[in-house]
Amino acid sequence: MEQFEYYTYIYNPEGFFGGKVDTGRLQMDFNQFGRDGWELVSTVSTNEAYGQTKSIVCFFKRRIMQ
Repeated sequence: MEQFEYYTYIYNPEGFFGGKVDTGRLQMDFNQFGRDGWELVSTVSTNEAYGQTKSIVCFFKRRIMQ
């Protein structure tokens, strides 16, 4: 039976009330997670007013090798 472990990554844009997402930084982080064997499963954005993003919660999983 396959087993998995899970990791929750919270990306916080710059700024006191959130801000614009730095897609370059987010892509670099995701690529590093992928090299470490993590697979992105889902994301949830906590939006604020006027298109600002307070944070993005990302859920990853990877197979446990036995």
